[in-house]
Amino acid sequence: MRHGNKLNHLGRKSAHRKAMISNMACSLIQHKRINTTLAKAKALRVFVEPILTKSKTDSTHSRRVVFSYLQNKEVVTELFRDIAPKIAERNGGYTRIIRTGYRLGDNAEMCMIELVDFNEIYNTDRTKKTTRRSRRGGSSATKETVAVDSTPTDTAAEAVVEDAIIIDEAPVAEEASAAEEAPAAEEAPVAEEASAAEEGSDATEPASDDSSEEELKEV
Repeated sequence: MRHGNKLNHLGRKSAHRKAMISNMACSLIQHKRINTTLAKAKALRVFVEPILTKSKTDSTHSRRVVFSYLQNKEVVTELFRDIAPKIAERNGGYTRIIRTGYRLGDNAEMCMIELVDFNEIYNTDRTKKTTRRSRRGGSSATKETVAVDSTPTDTAAEAVVEDAIIIDEAPVAEEASAAEEAPAAEEAPVAEEASAAEEGSDATEPASDDSSEEELKEV
């Protein structure tokens, strides 16, 4: 029975247990998540969270204290360089345990322990919503919810392009209509001159015939 036993020995001696948890902490810092049994994950969480809190203060003393627990220079460097800036605004609760079922063979309960700030699924930026009041309704002002999306849309760019195309096509259409009207205006005087020339020739031809008839009569 576990009367007053606050430490889970995990079926190991103290040296074996400390070495195992230290190696698991190094793996968690390197890979940001590991799969293990639920009992080991709970023991690891108690061990690693004070170390993560200590890493927020980047000093020689803090690095030496953390190194005394982890015994790995590369892991200590990654902890202070990459993880500490991300957890700077979080006050505890750096890890999350997600149960994944039971292991075949001994039926041990399995889980995944991970760093909360390095989970890309739960930490997605959602659409921000702002509420504003409109004054058009008078005393009964209605609330309108406006969704502000960080992703830019191309509708404004498409509208500008369409306006540019319409503005460019308008002068071309005007020039084409003016070009069609100009030949028509030029052809009209030419047609009038041709008709006048025909009428003049018709008027002169009978005069020549009358003069020839008079000459024949005199002879």
